[in-house]
Amino acid sequence: MLEELYIENLAVIEKACISFRNAFHVFTGETGAGKSILIHGIQAVLGQRVSKDWVRTGCQRATVTALFTNLQEDVIKLIENMGLSCEERQITLTREIRADGGSIGRINGKTASVSALREIGTLLISIHGQHDNQILLNPEHHLQVLDEFGGDASFLQAYQDSFRELQSVARELGKLKREEQNRKQRTAILQKQISEIGALNPKPNEEEDLENALMQAENSEQIISGLSNASGFLSADEGVADLVENAMQQLRDIEDVYPHTSELMERLNAVLIEVKDIADELSGMADSINLDEEKLQNMRNRYHAIRVAEKQFFCDFEQLLSMYENAQTELDSMHSDSERIQTLQAQKEHLLNDVTEKAHELSNYREQTAQKFVERVTEELRFLDMPNVVLSVAQEKGKLTIQGMDSVTFLISANKGETPKPISKIASGGELSRIMLALKSVIADRDSIPTLIFDEIDTGVSGKAAQKIGIKLREISRSRQVLCVTHLSQIAVMADTHYMIEKHDENNRTVTNVHLLDFDGRVQEIARIMGGENPSDLMLENARMELKKVAESEVNTNGIS
Repeated sequence: MLEELYIENLAVIEKACISFRNAFHVFTGETGAGKSILIHGIQAVLGQRVSKDWVRTGCQRATVTALFTNLQEDVIKLIENMGLSCEERQITLTREIRADGGSIGRINGKTASVSALREIGTLLISIHGQHDNQILLNPEHHLQVLDEFGGDASFLQAYQDSFRELQSVARELGKLKREEQNRKQRTAILQKQISEIGALNPKPNEEEDLENALMQAENSEQIISGLSNASGFLSADEGVADLVENAMQQLRDIEDVYPHTSELMERLNAVLIEVKDIADELSGMADSINLDEEKLQNMRNRYHAIRVAEKQFFCDFEQLLSMYENAQTELDSMHSDSERIQTLQAQKEHLLNDVTEKAHELSNYREQTAQKFVERVTEELRFLDMPNVVLSVAQEKGKLTIQGMDSVTFLISANKGETPKPISKIASGGELSRIMLALKSVIADRDSIPTLIFDEIDTGVSGKAAQKIGIKLREISRSRQVLCVTHLSQIAVMADTHYMIEKHDENNRTVTNVHLLDFDGRVQEIARIMGGENPSDLMLENARMELKKVAESEVNTNGIS
């Protein structure tokens, strides 16, 4: 439960420290005294949106800290999953709001994100204010209310899991189908590349080899002449070979008288052998050059075909080879996409059947829930001084959405003999307040949120109806901690703890204080609510009697139980 709330420099509240019990608390005070600021402070520590305008004028920051004790297991588990500890099953949530517009969250004194505050806060406190009546006025929210009342989320969860899987498959299938036309055009391009390049059947390095071969063929006469002349210079009469032999003979003639040339003779002999070998090789190369015109024309045609293909596909020879290989790979993958479409289509049909079946199961569960919902809420409304109320749930089946196949509208008739109609068309402000309280009451029995806050839910209510609301809030507080901001004495007298929020001037500044009222203080405040400022003795006595009546009723109830 919420055990303590500390507020500093929040709007007109300079400092306030409020203690709570596991009971029914009310906050009263004149209009504009600052009751809404108290709710803003609680919303701040719960991670809700804040405004820099909330910071007290002239201050750098506003601070709100809430201490929660006797935490439930789901809260403890969440906190531990965040890497935090909660010794003695308690936790403090803090929110600092800076005048420059920023804010800082803290959990047990450690900096935490606002989303972490919000996630924990949803398990600790549920706040109901006047604006929540919009939930009743908008039928789009009725389905959520019905599901919350049902309490068993397994049907909806199972449906949504399958529905999201269906959505995922449908998105992928749609994407592939949208790409199908582009794929057809791309397939035609790839098939043309494969057909024409495949018919050409180019080989690695073929273009370079052809260029070299053509260059040699087209210069064959010059090449043959050069090879033949070079061979002649080496092997013809008086050529290099003869000159070397002549040199060797000269050295032989002096060998007897000058033996130092033997080594040179060996070297000259090696030169002679090499020269003759080179001459023979040059002569063979010249003889091997074939001036076959048909072969030359074939090479020219082949080279031309390659160049045409390069121009056609706007690439060089290496890119031409890569294009052929890539086209084959891409075309194969397109065949895989076609198979994927067939697989997804079958999967989609299977999932659609599964989702439809689960949607019917969810719808049937909601029909059963609606019957119990009508019984419980009707019972609560009759207690809240709507004895002739007739409530029904109009459930229609339509297309599949993330929430199922149902649309739900709450219909009500508050007067005997009237046909139930949509709440938004006939309910008054006071009826909306009681209907919402009835909903909160029956839903509270199914959730584990320990603290409920009601912010001025008494709009448009008075007399006996207001008294019944007070009784209902007191009843709820016997299983949950309840905080209520009210303007009605019938509700205020039912509280276990009564705080008065009072505004006054101090050093030319407006200051709001929060006072815990004792019995006499409650008598004064409740009398003020009944009759305005300076209540008469009769009003004071009436207030005193009402408080004693509630206390005696509590004693009698406890005694009976």
